[in-house]
Amino acid sequence: MANDSDDELRANKVAQSIAFTAAQTPPSLRRKAAAGLFVVTLVWGATFIWMKQLLNSIQPQYEEFGGAAVVSLMVFARFAIAAICMLIFFPKARTAVADKTMWKGGLLLGGLMMIGFITQMVGLDEINPSTSAFLTSLYVVMTAVLTIFMTKTKPSRILLFAVLLATFGAGFIEGPPHLTWGWGEILTVISALFFALHIVYTQKVTQALDPVSITSTSFLVVVFGSLLLALYFTDISNPEFWSILIADGVIIPLLCLGIGGSFFCILMVNFFQRYLHPVQAAIIYAFEPVWATAYGLGLGLVDWTWWILIGGGALLLGNLMVEMRVDDQRNEDALPSNS
Repeated sequence: MANDSDDELRANKVAQSIAFTAAQTPPSLRRKAAAGLFVVTLVWGATFIWMKQLLNSIQPQYEEFGGAAVVSLMVFARFAIAAICMLIFFPKARTAVADKTMWKGGLLLGGLMMIGFITQMVGLDEINPSTSAFLTSLYVVMTAVLTIFMTKTKPSRILLFAVLLATFGAGFIEGPPHLTWGWGEILTVISALFFALHIVYTQKVTQALDPVSITSTSFLVVVFGSLLLALYFTDISNPEFWSILIADGVIIPLLCLGIGGSFFCILMVNFFQRYLHPVQAAIIYAFEPVWATAYGLGLGLVDWTWWILIGGGALLLGNLMVEMRVDDQRNEDALPSNS
């Protein structure tokens, strides 16, 4: 009976958690959270290169089994690696497997992640990197729109302008995109929408439930969900299909994606994003293509253009505007009342 009561209390806490900022968050903790998410973008920037390496290594299998089936397998393997890491290193991750409330939160976040990653990877094979960066960056605007809709409050003009700056900076960092609106573009926009939903609901769920436990169950949801998708798209009993995971050029990028891009980054997101407004978090995440471009320059995969400075500068300005606005609001709240 006691366990049922605890489950009900936590379920109610999730349902009632509609706050999009952590109340009375100390400035030091907020800055620590922003720094943590900034580190996440450093790693996520590299995931773009790892995903391209992965897709380039499995082009024959991509043609043989179909893009959706192969991408589902890659997402399955990536999050299986991350889930194994969680279960090994965190006792809470293991106990969460038996907790119905944690599965509810994990089902929500994991489902959003799975759809976002699969549609992004399938779309990435159809369009060029600059177009993908621009369309994916729309999640910053979508996060702001979703927040307005769900809270029935309008963000300040400064915040809205910062959103537009971040979207422009992330989308144009490799130059103006060339849109043709084929399936690749449509899938990438869909992925941006689900990433925006993931940002918003991460805020709600992790303010109510333990971040480690939610990370564990959400990873397992992606593992099982992507496996079911692979089963839908192809015959997974075929040994040739599973041999894709050990094909030349697959293992190292896959390990990097699983350990770095999923285990480390999403765990950090679930720990730190709850201390920031979701729009502020989305603007920080928009630095991802900056690092992807920087890594591409270092590896000779991207040519230098002035758009890199323009896009990076717009992103930096957008983030500084949000930081200054938050500090101003905090100083205003600290002023004594005249009444």
